[in-house]
Order: sequence, then C-alpha cells, then structure tokens
Amino acid sequence: MKAAYTAELLTSERDFADLAPAWGRLYRRCATATPFQSHAWQYSWWLSYGRRGRLRLLLVRAGGDLVAVAPLMAVRRPLPALVPLGGAISDYGDVLVDDEHGERAVAALTEGLAAAARTALLDFREVRPGGAVEQVYERWHGPRRRMSDSVCLELPAVPMDELVARLPSAKAQRVRAKLRRLTALGVERRVVHADEVDGALRRLLELHRLQWQGRKVTGEHLQSRFCEHLVRSVGPMVRSGDAVVTEFRLDDDVVAVDLTLLSRRLAGGYLYGAHPRLRERKADVAVMLLDACSEHSRGAGHGTLSLLRGNEPYKHHWRPEPVVNQRLLLARRPTAPLMSAVVCDVAVRRRGKELLRRWEENKERGERRGRRGRERRDGGGGS
Repeated sequence: MKAAYTAELLTSERDFADLAPAWGRLYRRCATATPFQSHAWQYSWWLSYGRRGRLRLLLVRAGGDLVAVAPLMAVRRPLPALVPLGGAISDYGDVLVDDEHGERAVAALTEGLAAAARTALLDFREVRPGGAVEQVYERWHGPRRRMSDSVCLELPAVPMDELVARLPSAKAQRVRAKLRRLTALGVERRVVHADEVDGALRRLLELHRLQWQGRKVTGEHLQSRFCEHLVRSVGPMVRSGDAVVTEFRLDDDVVAVDLTLLSRRLAGGYLYGAHPRLRERKADVAVMLLDACSEHSRGAGHGTLSLLRGNEPYKHHWRPEPVVNQRLLLARRPTAPLMSAVVCDVAVRRRGKELLRRWEENKERGERRGRRGRERRDGGGGS
C-alpha cells in the first residue's frame, strides 16, 4: 500500500528549528538543491531577516517522512505575496523535493501551495534553470508567468589547469604567470577547521570592509545582521560539508579569507575579503580565489563551478557560460491581477534601465567627440 501524501503549513519558529534533522535528510535527497536551500542557511536567514507572524513553511510528508518543503514568507508590500526565504543575499531560490518521491510529492506540494496562496501571489525569484519548483510550475492550473531574473556565470568544476587550458594561449600564459607570482610571494592557503569558522568569518568581513573602503560596496554586507547570519549558518554548513572557509596567509598574516558554498551539483564562491596589501604586492586576487575554489569543487562530483550572480567584466576573463535565473509567478484566478501588476512593473523597470543605458552611452559618445574636437583645435592652433 502506497503511503498517503499530506501537506501541512507551519508558522512557528520553534517548529522551524526542530525540522533540522528531517530537512537535512531531504536536502541530501534533492539533486537540484543549492546551498541556499540548506536548513542552516534558511533558518539562520529567518532569525536575521524574518518578520514575526510572516513565516510560512509548507511541508509534504509521506508515511511520516518529509518529502518536500517550500520555505516561504508572507509579504504585504508592494503586493501581497508568498516569497522564498533567503531574500537578496541568496543567489538561488527554490523548494526541496525528494527525488525518489517525484511526481506524487510535487502534486501534494502544488495543491498545498494553491491552498496557502488564496489571496496572495506566489513569487519565486532567482530560480536556477532545472530547479525543483519548475515541476510545480508545470503542474499549476491557475495563471502563471515565467520571466528572466539575474544572470549567473558558470564554469565546469574542473582543476585549475583545465580552466586555464580553456583560455586563448596569450591569456593562459598570463594566468600561469600570476599563479607563479603567488607561489613566489609565498602566499599560503589553509582550510579552516569547523571550530575556527566563527573567527575566520569575522576576519573575512573585516577584510571585505577594508578592500572596499572608499568604493561602492553592497551595503548589506556591512550590517551586523548579515554578520550574525553568516557566522550562525556557516559553522553547521562546514560541519556537514556544505561550505568551506579558506584563509590565505602572507608573511604569517591572514591577508584574505574566502567562503565557498557546496551542494551535490554546484560549488560557488560566495564572499571574500582581501587586504589591499595583496594588490600592492602584485598578487592577482581573482586568480588566487578561483584556484582555491576549483580545488574545493573538483573532488566531490560537483558539475558546476558557479561565479554566482553578477555580470562583472573580470568574470568574463574565464570564458564562463551565462545562465539566466528565472522568476516564476503563480496565481489563482482571483489573484491574477496581482501577477499582471508584477509583470507590468518588471517591464517598466527594464525599459527604464534600457533608456538610462542608452542615455549614458550617448553621453559618453558625445564626450568623446568633444574631446576629439578640442584635440583637433589645439593641434591646428599650434601649427
């Protein structure tokens, strides 16, 4: 006799904490899970960023076993919606579904989500292509919409020498020279033990603040709540093999600290801090970090080495593949206008960004023409 699949909605923070063992087993049985869906990351995020009375954990059980979970939070602005836990500091959002239970677990989860979202929109941001919530999207009977979200750049999880071999020969030679430079400087790296993680992460954030001093930085990374979340979540993740913290030393001083997150199919460098002294000594920090990250990822079967969100030019030096995250909107008939409002808002914002980009390009072209005109006048006046 097949086990019955039942869905329940939990709203208690204590229940959330107690789910850690069962959540951990489910996380291991969901191949598409990223580190941002681990219990340690999600629960810690809730403690730092959650709002009282807003927690919505939809659980699906089969014969007492947890086989699916959608960790959500209710928001009221700008529109009433249920959104994944993790917020802006998480590069991927998703649900968890036990691979062995497949369609039956997804069906129960979909029905539970439809019941939970009676007057609210379901808004899943930053879903990596192939994520588990795509199965919910395919089964959804009400209005739905798929849109593009952030760009992530991805490399194969292979040793550093193979990543270098993918580059044009001239660039590959420069990277090899930079690796030799790191060796000549005496830069040493060490994986931090679990009982040392808290102190290492605080050094990471101190170095991160120092490296960005006087420049534009993600403000949230400087907040105490972010520090508390990182310290609280990463320790358990290191112990379970879902994270690695690496220290880099130069002349016996810690000059950089890197946090790499790991899951079954993916490894990604999440955050680092580096002392300006490294650049003063002509050390290439990006090469140093990628070398360490590739080492962490290659032996555990990870198929992807993700550079995570962001389309920064320095990442393109490695010839990564751009992978666009998805935004999945799910509504019921009465809440369809909420979905339409989000779609219109996204379209307006994108149009505004495109107009701003064109204006900046035209301004830059005008300034270049002006400089060339002044140079010609100056040259002519001196002849």
